[in-house]
Amino acid sequence: MATSNWLEYIPMLLKGAWLTLVLTATSMIVGTLIAFPLALMKISGSRFARGVAAFYGTLIRGLPLLVQILFVYFGLPMLTGIRMPAVVAGGIAMALYTGGFLAEVVRAGIQSIDKGQMEAGRSIGFSRGQTMRLVVLPQAFWTMIPNIANQFSVTLKNTSLLSVVGVTELTMAGQNIYALNFDTIRVLSLVGAIYLIVYLIAEQISAYVERRIPR
Repeated sequence: MATSNWLEYIPMLLKGAWLTLVLTATSMIVGTLIAFPLALMKISGSRFARGVAAFYGTLIRGLPLLVQILFVYFGLPMLTGIRMPAVVAGGIAMALYTGGFLAEVVRAGIQSIDKGQMEAGRSIGFSRGQTMRLVVLPQAFWTMIPNIANQFSVTLKNTSLLSVVGVTELTMAGQNIYALNFDTIRVLSLVGAIYLIVYLIAEQISAYVERRIPR
């Protein structure tokens, strides 16, 4: 690639940015599916359930994400004999990690709702599960939005760690380019600009949703 035309870098960087967005969205969706059961376990009356949820949260939040990525990519195949593509292993590690943090967001959101809401639901004949699903969670969701948006930004930037196992997301795409032409400053500037643009768009969407929160 000729260093005189930085526009030549854009297609490869956008391809990496697309994979970054896919990994971020997947991690947030799967992480949310993990987070809700964990959050409910954290506030359940079962000591065993609370212990399992606490162990998961401590393990996930206590270990660096890079260690978790390397363990899923290199460690699991040694234990199971099944080798996964780097992008799959990285996505699993990201989802498990994101779920551990979102569980705290969900738990805090649920516990921010007045306990009287649960009592009101039970008084009109709803079961505890129905009250949680139909009364508490819809209200709690709105209080979770700022923290979910913040976790999206964190997850977006964390995808750059997947470059260590060869996933060609945005950071790795940039590395591949400047490894060929040594145009490091311009390439990294473009990479940073793309991350910033995505972040600002996500921030504006979050701000719009927050303004729609029922008061």
